[in-house]
Amino acid sequence: MKKVVVVGSINMDLVTVCNKAPLGGETLFGKEFFQVPGGKGANQAVAIAKLGTEVTMLGKVGNDSFGQELIKAMEKDGVKVEHIEYANTATGIANIIVEENGQNRILVVPGANGYVDKAYIDRHLDVIKNSDILVVQLEIPLETVEYALSKAKEFGKMTILNPAPAVKLSDDIIKKSDIIIPNESELGVITGLEVDTKEHIQKAAKKLLEMNVKNLIVTLGSSGSLHVNKDTEEFHSAYKVKAIDTTAAGDSFIGGFIRAYSEDNIGEAIEFATKVSAIVVTRRGAQTSIPTIEEVENFKGDKNEKK
Repeated sequence: MKKVVVVGSINMDLVTVCNKAPLGGETLFGKEFFQVPGGKGANQAVAIAKLGTEVTMLGKVGNDSFGQELIKAMEKDGVKVEHIEYANTATGIANIIVEENGQNRILVVPGANGYVDKAYIDRHLDVIKNSDILVVQLEIPLETVEYALSKAKEFGKMTILNPAPAVKLSDDIIKKSDIIIPNESELGVITGLEVDTKEHIQKAAKKLLEMNVKNLIVTLGSSGSLHVNKDTEEFHSAYKVKAIDTTAAGDSFIGGFIRAYSEDNIGEAIEFATKVSAIVVTRRGAQTSIPTIEEVENFKGDKNEKK
C-alpha cells in the first residue's frame, strides 16, 4: 500500500456555534463553544490515517498545551507524528464560527505553522524519499510549499496540492503539482478568472491544464466536483445529506481521494471521496467528524441531480 507524507498546518480549532454570524459592529449570542484538533494539514493526515493508509505528518506546534494535545490526538488516530517539531511560539489556532445552516467562517492565526521552513524540510528529507505521495496546502509559508514540492519531484514522487487558503501561486508551484484540488473560489483566485457559473469554472480549469497540471479536481460543495485532465471533463454529483458543519469537508475529500486513488481510475477515487465528505458534513468539528473506512464502506445515500 502507498505511503503518504503530509507537509502542512497543525491547529487547534476554537469553534462557536450560532444561528448566524455577526455583522461588523454587531454583537450576538452563540449557542455553544468547543475546541477540536484541526489545521488543514493535520485534518488531511488524520483523514488519510483513519481511512487506512500509512501517513506521516510534517509540521510544527508550539511548546504549549495545545501542541501536546494535538500531537496526541493525531497519534491516537494513526498518524506517524515522530517528525513533528516544537517551535518557540504559540501553536496555530483557528477561530471558527458555524451557522445553523452548516456554513462556516474561519480566521486562522498561524503561530508555529509559520516556522515550517526549508531547513525543517531538509531535516526530514528521508520521510519524503520513503513516501509515495506528498500532500501540501497553503497554511505554511509558500516558499516552504514550493521547496517541498521541488524535493518530492526530485525524488520522483507524486504531488498533490490543496491550494487553501487561496493565494496567487507561482508557475513553479503549479507545474510541480501532479494533482491540484481547490474549491471553486480557490480556483478563481489561482487563475484570476470568474467562477460564478459552470462554464466559467470549466474555462478556469482548462487554464490550469495549460500550465501542465495533470489532473484538476474542483470541489463544488453540494453540487459535487469537477474532474478535468487532457482527456476528461466529468462532473461528479454530491450526496443528499443534511449538512450541520462543513468544516474539514474539503480536507476529508482529499483523504478519501488518496485512500482510493488509482492512476487508471481517478473517477472511482472521486466517488469514494464524495462519500467521505458527505459523512463529514453531517457531524461537528474537523478531525472528530472524519469517518473510518468501515463507515464509508457502509454509507448509503442518494445523489443530487447533476447541475
